[in-house]
Amino acid sequence: MQALQLDAINQPAVLRDVAMPTPGPGEILVKLYAAALNHRDVFIQQGKYAGIKLPCTLGADGAGEVAAHGPDVPADAPAVGARVLINPGLRWGDNPRVQAKDFVVLGMPDPGTFAEYIALPAQYIRPLPPHLSFAEGAALPLAGLTAYRAAFTRAQVQPGERVLVTGVGGGVAITAVQLCVARGAEVWVTSSSEEKIDRAKAVGAKGGISYNADNWVKTLIQQAGGAFDVIIDSAGGAAFGALLDAAAQGGRIVFFGGTLGNITDIPPAKVFWKQLSLLGSTMGNAQDFEAMLALVTEKKIVPMVDEVFTLANGEAALRHLDAGAQFGKVVLEIAQE
Repeated sequence: MQALQLDAINQPAVLRDVAMPTPGPGEILVKLYAAALNHRDVFIQQGKYAGIKLPCTLGADGAGEVAAHGPDVPADAPAVGARVLINPGLRWGDNPRVQAKDFVVLGMPDPGTFAEYIALPAQYIRPLPPHLSFAEGAALPLAGLTAYRAAFTRAQVQPGERVLVTGVGGGVAITAVQLCVARGAEVWVTSSSEEKIDRAKAVGAKGGISYNADNWVKTLIQQAGGAFDVIIDSAGGAAFGALLDAAAQGGRIVFFGGTLGNITDIPPAKVFWKQLSLLGSTMGNAQDFEAMLALVTEKKIVPMVDEVFTLANGEAALRHLDAGAQFGKVVLEIAQE
């Protein structure tokens, strides 16, 4: 079969023939029709990710059809021919509050989804919501899981609350907008792009503002009619301090990334006097994943797909994602539906 592999840091991903995986005991072989990129794939390629082990087949997100069962697959596992997607969070462990030490994300060191087939334990192969295509299904797992846990398990977003999602345009951020709107929250966004703000409004956001604007926090609070009960952030960095001003009394700020680097300026008085909660979040457990799929299925949420590349053009897809102009997920088409 063919797979897109990374051999060394700061080198292009290469499409090559590799051995077809054989499903072992309790495993399912999936024929992949689509896979989605994450910034994690770019960070691994750039050497900006912990514990890099190369060579590897990249890719955490995928959707396709069950091709075969290994021995001793559970009776309730998806049948051969079933349309499925993959939970990319492997070996979370028994504590629902925090991942175990051996938790990993699919796609390094374990072989990932940028390939024609993948074999995984049956527990990570879940039914594809019937209203989604394979490309849309591939766009969902990592972004959906991360957004769901951050918004609902950690920050406990409630219907009617005012929510701010920063840096809209990336897959997790726009998925967080969609999930919070589906749960009845009033969602606002920030971005450097007016076009991305308009596109967020098209999927239910009330409005937004450029985070490059002068006094953007004060202006946005005026537009929204008040400060924000929940703020969902993935950037961190020096700009994080402005979120303390944007948060309402008793607000919750949840963050799952640090693309702008370390948080450098947190005046303690702003946190304790406003009774703020600062919450870290990473991926999610199996219960989060099932709850996310249930919400997506019930509300018929469709993940945003920015652009579709072929597997052979996977390196171009990585460069497109690295450029940061996307709105939603960048997807690889592996086989025709």
